[in-house]
Amino acid sequence: MRKAEFDENVLKSFLHQAKIATLEELKRILGTEVAVTVFRKLKDLGYLSSYSHRGKYYTLKKIPRFDQAGLWSHRSVWFSKHGNLLDTIVVLVNSSLAGYLASELEDVLHVVVNQPVLTLLERALIAREKVSGLYLYCSSDPILRKQQMAVREGQNQESGFRVLGNEIIPDELKAAIILFFCLLNEKQKRLYAGLESMKLGHGGDSKIAGLLGVDTHTVAKGRTELFGEEVDLTRIRKDGGGRPTIEKKLRKSSKKLQS
Repeated sequence: MRKAEFDENVLKSFLHQAKIATLEELKRILGTEVAVTVFRKLKDLGYLSSYSHRGKYYTLKKIPRFDQAGLWSHRSVWFSKHGNLLDTIVVLVNSSLAGYLASELEDVLHVVVNQPVLTLLERALIAREKVSGLYLYCSSDPILRKQQMAVREGQNQESGFRVLGNEIIPDELKAAIILFFCLLNEKQKRLYAGLESMKLGHGGDSKIAGLLGVDTHTVAKGRTELFGEEVDLTRIRKDGGGRPTIEKKLRKSSKKLQS
């Protein structure tokens, strides 16, 4: 019995027009119910499977116009010249100057990466380090990993990010914190600064002083008061301390006019 022959040019023509297709669509176009037949023809033509949508879409290698990251999409289906999702993450992480946060990987890849990065960690194909309270995915090579962490820490400082407690604070939140700080009275400012310094531990006084624009001695005093439970809840300032109230200023001006 003569084997059925299938024309791969039909498959090639369809994919150049449709750009991407599922296995079921390709079987229908080729006129076969056998998946192996489709993959044999795809292999001869040179193909890629999508890293999104669980790899259910296919295209020819000559069709995509990859971006700088080696990625390409059509109808929200994503392909990579590096291979599947795991291979792509490894390439991206190793070629990055500053590693990747999970959220950054998802922004680039347009897919959820929680489980893939855990799989790669288990296989020791990438590494994970904590930088500014967040997990940074970086190279498994210790020398390259050290360089990536150094660049990341430098970027955090240059971009206006500051560390408060265990969180990275962007410019918008930093501005809100400073605004709130300005609304406090003098003692509250000192105590708040001392509290945040205690959260940071060693070096906290200078970091908080730089963030809030106060003297390190003020931060240290607030921390000491909190730590030593020396806070007098009934008094904000010493008697006679602080700026004169508007009423006092008005009375003083009135007396001058009368005299």
